[in-house]
Amino acid sequence: VQLVESGGGLVQAGGSLRLACTASGFTFDDCAIGWFRQAPGKEREGVSCISSTEGHTYYADAVKDRFTTSVDYAKNTVYLQMNTLNPEDTAVYYCNSRSEVSNNDYWGQGTQVTVSS
Repeated sequence: VQLVESGGGLVQAGGSLRLACTASGFTFDDCAIGWFRQAPGKEREGVSCISSTEGHTYYADAVKDRFTTSVDYAKNTVYLQMNTLNPEDTAVYYCNSRSEVSNNDYWGQGTQVTVSS
């Protein structure tokens, strides 16, 4: 059972990146799937959350209207499309999946996103 993130990298301010998080050993069908980030010297913060059972999506104010999260259930993969990136978005990004039935909770290993000014 694991979550594997990909898609991080270095991008200039104003650019875009798409992160992916693929689950193995379980499915997202009954999960709340969140993206979190942690910048150097700061606490981990929530970026977005999508509920598979409710069909709702939530975003932190800092990323609203710039980031979009979506789930491809056939591929068991969740995406975070990040547009209009700025240096304040620089962080390690983690995906998290929590079953809304069993409360099983899993974290990915993280992927680095660096935005240069």
